Amino acid sequence: MDNTQYSSLVKQLVDDLKGVFTTAGLGGEAGEYKLLTQSFLYKFINDKFLYEAKAFDAQNDYDTIMKMRDDDYEFLQMDLGNKSAKIKREDLIESLFNHQNEDGFYTLFDATLNDIAVDNNDIYSVETAGNTQVRLFDSNLLRDNILDGAQRDVVARAIINKLAETKFDEHIFAAGFDFFSTIFEYMIKDYNKDGGGKYAEYYTPHAVAKIIAQILVGNDHPENVRIYDPAAGSGSLLMTLASQIGTDRATVYSQDISQKSSNLLRLNLILNGLSHSIKNIVQGNTILNNKHPEKMDFIVSNPPFKLDFSEWRDDVEALPEYNDRFFAGVPKTPKKKKAAMAIYELFIQHIIYSLKENGKAAVVVPTGFLTAQKGIDKKIREKLVEKNWLAGVVSMPSNIFATTGTNVSVVFIDKGRAEDQEEVFLVDASKLGSKVKEDNGTQKTVLSNSEEQQIIDSFVNKEAIEDFSIAVKLVDVKARNYSLSAGQYFPVKIEYMKMTPEEFTEKMVFYQDKLDELFNKGKELEDDIKSNLMNLNFEERG
Repeated sequence: MDNTQYSSLVKQLVDDLKGVFTTAGLGGEAGEYKLLTQSFLYKFINDKFLYEAKAFDAQNDYDTIMKMRDDDYEFLQMDLGNKSAKIKREDLIESLFNHQNEDGFYTLFDATLNDIAVDNNDIYSVETAGNTQVRLFDSNLLRDNILDGAQRDVVARAIINKLAETKFDEHIFAAGFDFFSTIFEYMIKDYNKDGGGKYAEYYTPHAVAKIIAQILVGNDHPENVRIYDPAAGSGSLLMTLASQIGTDRATVYSQDISQKSSNLLRLNLILNGLSHSIKNIVQGNTILNNKHPEKMDFIVSNPPFKLDFSEWRDDVEALPEYNDRFFAGVPKTPKKKKAAMAIYELFIQHIIYSLKENGKAAVVVPTGFLTAQKGIDKKIREKLVEKNWLAGVVSMPSNIFATTGTNVSVVFIDKGRAEDQEEVFLVDASKLGSKVKEDNGTQKTVLSNSEEQQIIDSFVNKEAIEDFSIAVKLVDVKARNYSLSAGQYFPVKIEYMKMTPEEFTEKMVFYQDKLDELFNKGKELEDDIKSNLMNLNFEERG
């Protein structure tokens, strides 16, 4: 099989599981995404364990493992170390499959997931800002999410049959990031919509994540670096950056207020070989309770743009590190439209504060940030330019995010810029892309691979392209009130046409005749209007 066939195989399992939940009346229920993601994760962990066991010793198939003495099996798990989760033999899918005809099978299914969660708590648990541990699996996944008791065994049997039918082999585990990022996005796409009672998250498009990662890393080969997202969501930006750097050379740090986002990020890390970073996932309010005070090498973020944080706005100003961390201030609470509070302004300042002295960052912002002539936006831009921390900006096409019509840009920050670097690089990619209609009727702009590469190559190589990209001196940025809109710096083009004196005279005569003709028509129209006006009569109606 090639990657396309493997992708179809895994997507079919996802579709089959969704079909199970829909048949049981659970489609669209709040717990459906838990049932899907935790069932899929159980499958992945199970098959990854069997894959690693066989890689350690080719004779270690399921039957051999089941015949091992207890101490030999324990030694095997010790030998595998962090390459795989710890799993009791009775918790393997094939073992559970053999018990599916027992009454109350769903309780055995729940107990199996509970075992795996407890046995791997030190590796796979996510920490909250309040220092609580969120386990890998819910302790009573089926019982708590299937309210109809008569359906629990039915659903449990259907799940275990689907999991047992599909085989994840060594080719799938060797497929790499692009494969699993596609699978992950496919798996959560129905829980990734704004509104409708489903999981609401602005999923960063893969094209934007790819452009950010490749521009940030450029031609460098960083080693042993910390990468961080203070509003991580399900982690698409972090996964793409980690893949670009190398998962063995990057440690992931994240924080997000959403428990659902943090759970999905954990799944993403496991799928992409970054389980060693799960201990650094934090669920909690980044602005009020920053759990990662250590400075970072790379930061990527697509923070929320607008959000009502009026209830805790004043608490931000009371933070001991307020002056250093929020140098440009905190948005005021408006009397109306509290939901329009620009929370992204806090995240940009937090990102600047969290960077190492030579760190790099990329943050998605509303394009209006680039030209605002007062307030916090202007103060942030001023500091980036005055400190020579601004590397450049890429303005994206409209509707690059299908869930929001807000035009967005990506601001690139580099605290390690040399003093003699006196230019920033601006790219206007707003005219790129093709419009496509999503299944839900929304319109989205999609960049082709060549367009993505054009943006990346132009920025990395500092290649100026007419009406697309330009290097701008810092003094010119300051002269234009720190505006970062590329279009304001493109040269004004004046086209000249060579002609003889005779040709010039001929043109002038032609234009004079045209003007006379238009003036005459105008005079005729004026006379007609006056004549019609004089012919109007007054009529009294009863």
